[in-house]
Amino acid sequence: MTTVTFNSSVDAAQIKYQQARLHHWNEVARKLETWRGWGGYYHRRLTQVYQSLVAPGQSVLELGCARGDLLAALKPALGVGVDFSEEMIAAARRRHPQLRFVQADAHALNLSEKFDVIILSDLVNDLWDVQAVFKNISELTTPRSRIIINSYSRLWEPILSVAHRLGLAKPTLYQNWLTVEDMANLLNLADCEVIKQWQEILSPLPILLLTDLCNRFLVKLWPFKHLALTNFIVARPRPRLDPRAKGSSVSVIIPARNEAGNIPDIFARTPHMGERTELVFVEGHSRDNTYAAIEAAIAAHPERCCQIIRQTGVGKGDAVRLGFARAKGEVLMILDADLTVPPEDLPRFYEALRSGKGEFINGVRLVYPMERQAMRFLNLLGNKFFSLAFSWLLGQPIKDTLCGTKVLWKKDYEAVAANRVYFGDFDPFGDFDLIFGAVKLNLKIADLPIRYRERTYGTTNIQRWKHGWLLLKMVIFAARRLKFV
Repeated sequence: MTTVTFNSSVDAAQIKYQQARLHHWNEVARKLETWRGWGGYYHRRLTQVYQSLVAPGQSVLELGCARGDLLAALKPALGVGVDFSEEMIAAARRRHPQLRFVQADAHALNLSEKFDVIILSDLVNDLWDVQAVFKNISELTTPRSRIIINSYSRLWEPILSVAHRLGLAKPTLYQNWLTVEDMANLLNLADCEVIKQWQEILSPLPILLLTDLCNRFLVKLWPFKHLALTNFIVARPRPRLDPRAKGSSVSVIIPARNEAGNIPDIFARTPHMGERTELVFVEGHSRDNTYAAIEAAIAAHPERCCQIIRQTGVGKGDAVRLGFARAKGEVLMILDADLTVPPEDLPRFYEALRSGKGEFINGVRLVYPMERQAMRFLNLLGNKFFSLAFSWLLGQPIKDTLCGTKVLWKKDYEAVAANRVYFGDFDPFGDFDLIFGAVKLNLKIADLPIRYRERTYGTTNIQRWKHGWLLLKMVIFAARRLKFV
């Protein structure tokens, strides 16, 4: 059996600290087969939360994996568990032979793979040097990797101390008790950034009816969230120039219904971006000559790469999905054919995605003053209300959910589409299908303010009260599928 060796050049106090913990966790591992305490429900609830964050079939590394039960529950395509306790690793190998387990110190990792997801569950409070471990794991990431951390809240320190003395919880040695702000700062020092953070588990005991109420609902609400047992953080490596952007091609999807008068301007004003810019028109049962106008413009501009598709379904959401499915570009953009978002602004979206500032770039109409007739007053109030509601529900600031211009990588859209079964076909707009899918995949959302313009042709397809009611239903839907899970 291999054993962990500590680098003799490090601080003697660090060696003593780690040796004490190695002995401690070996002893805990020997007792776990017969130990009974309140931790059973707590770990089952943690597993449920992680399963909502990590889709099956990814490459997953868990540091401090103990017996590997959480890692196995995530059904990874490649699952690697690391723990410095030889007893824990031996138990993990017996329990989950389909996974790979490595006995190693998180401060001195020697792994060659890169991972989609790296998990540190109830580990950081037990580490000697959290910053060094964060720096180590950042070397095992790609630009698309996600680091997920949960750790005990400091408020629970006295309660857990009593539980340990009574044998109700696994015993621990002296802990770091880091706050969320502490961990965010240490991640920043290790060239990582926090995407979102929240609290989980108000009741660690399985009390009939009360526990579900506490842990699914109350813990997400003020002031109860401040009493939660564990804090969660989802982080990513600090963005660099995305290597996929070099020479990338762009597809601009343009849903067009009764927009014949705007078609010439779309061709004249949409700039070239990346290696190639494709215009994908999806014409949706127009009552005017929109389809003929698109055909004429394509014929008049043979230098432009274009597609025209007749929509078979109904609604903008259906048009967007059809356009994305047919698009050939590596970057997907939506441009409303009414040109209330100027096509000249699209390179800003492209650069925000290319630079890694965000992985889902969301246009925002509510920052700059609008032209006088761009949006009616009640619509503006409704949009501001829903921006606050969705920011709270989604865990990331999102100031405008219904701006038509959204940009993401095609690979990420394909992941959103593959995960669509979780939400179902629920969204007539198309905006929420993309936003909710991006949040579910833990993509970094970046708001990009634009100046919203008046229409110069045609009339709006928005029906204020009907669509306002649909927005309210989207709030309820997001609460059920993303917030209170």
